[in-house]
Amino acid sequence: MTTHEYDLVVVGAGTAGCYAAATAASEGLDVVVVERKDEEEAGHIACGDALKGADNFPDAIPKSQLEPAFTNTGVDHGRFEIPQEDTVLEIPVPGELAVIDRWEYGRRIIDGASRAGAEFHYDTVVQDVIQEDGRVRGVRAKHEGDVVTYEADVTLDGAGSLSLLQDKVDFSAATFDTNVSYSQFSSAYREIVEVEQEVPWQDALVFKPTERAAGYLWYFPRTGTEINVGLGFQMNEQPMKLVEDLRRDLRKRPEFANARVTDKLGAALPTRRPYDSATAPGFVAAGDAAGLVNPTTGGGIAGAAYSGQYAAEQIIEAVSEGDVSEETLWRYNERVMDHFGARYAALDVYNILSTAVDVDSLMGLLASLPGEKIAEALYDGSTSMSPLLVAQTLKQSYGHWRQIWNFFETKRVADELLAHYKRYPSRPGALGGWQATRDDIMERVYETTGADAKY
Repeated sequence: MTTHEYDLVVVGAGTAGCYAAATAASEGLDVVVVERKDEEEAGHIACGDALKGADNFPDAIPKSQLEPAFTNTGVDHGRFEIPQEDTVLEIPVPGELAVIDRWEYGRRIIDGASRAGAEFHYDTVVQDVIQEDGRVRGVRAKHEGDVVTYEADVTLDGAGSLSLLQDKVDFSAATFDTNVSYSQFSSAYREIVEVEQEVPWQDALVFKPTERAAGYLWYFPRTGTEINVGLGFQMNEQPMKLVEDLRRDLRKRPEFANARVTDKLGAALPTRRPYDSATAPGFVAAGDAAGLVNPTTGGGIAGAAYSGQYAAEQIIEAVSEGDVSEETLWRYNERVMDHFGARYAALDVYNILSTAVDVDSLMGLLASLPGEKIAEALYDGSTSMSPLLVAQTLKQSYGHWRQIWNFFETKRVADELLAHYKRYPSRPGALGGWQATRDDIMERVYETTGADAKY
């Protein structure tokens, strides 16, 4: 058995792990990233490839190093296809938007963390967590059949959705969120497809509701002729035959005649609120491993990058003080909630609403609403409408007024939830009281939407 000692061991070479490693290593910490894939395959992750907020990324890995992976920077809006209404809804997307080659991006963030001084150990599968006296002290893994132990002051979980590490840690003495189940996640599948001629919608992210279960199809153009196509559904719904359902829709699209599939992957992704707490003594979770994904769009790259940076900055402080308690690491939770976590929690209310309404009715409602207001709801978690716009919308949406009223009531409780998340506690001891009030608000969410309890 081989034993290594580091200040920080990062499990997973995804966005959160690489940004955490780069941030910590650049400040002088001894950092290792443990990755289960081999060096060639590392960075190859199932993803929709759409990157929102590309203009405002953490600088631990300079944007200039990532830009060669940005294959389409001409996308500027969403295109919602609504077959039930025989219409297409064009929705502007605020901020800088790009479609990327995710594998190339993955290689570049690994290179960026390596240049910052982090080590990478590939072909290394973590199987257990080392924990003593309630504190996580590293991980135990296997590399080419040999047991390898990584002892560290802090372990960062960047291993993605439904991470194995969290099954291995005893969180009984910590506030780490354990109210996590598969039903709060989506199952997704995507292919990279090359077509013969440029698609006419290469400046848009194309969305379409699926026919069989709560979910959606996407068509994201990496280039005019290379398209990321995929679909996903909430795991608490009746399972879809992902490959078969995707093929069915592709066959209906003339632009995909004689198309060639060059890559295919599946994955699980969070479509839930951020973890109430992603810290424990000697342990921090970031990115998908902490539920840090926009639950209405599935976008998680920017959130993962920032969560990796925020986690590492707090780890640097904890290691320098010789105190890796939850109290010292807690500031990480606060920064995540303040930056984007509160907004994601409010957006989760709309995800909950979608599970309780008829798909055709929801599509009819969306077709009648102003595109810019839908964009605000999708990306900001809240929206307001002027009296004139309300009047215009009511006229256009005759027949959907009951759904509009339900949407309005849902928005009010989502705003209340957002305001509560803005009061996220500054210490672990206050989390219980904050959660009790939050849970009361969530009861009103379920009452308003008619949805089953999600948590």
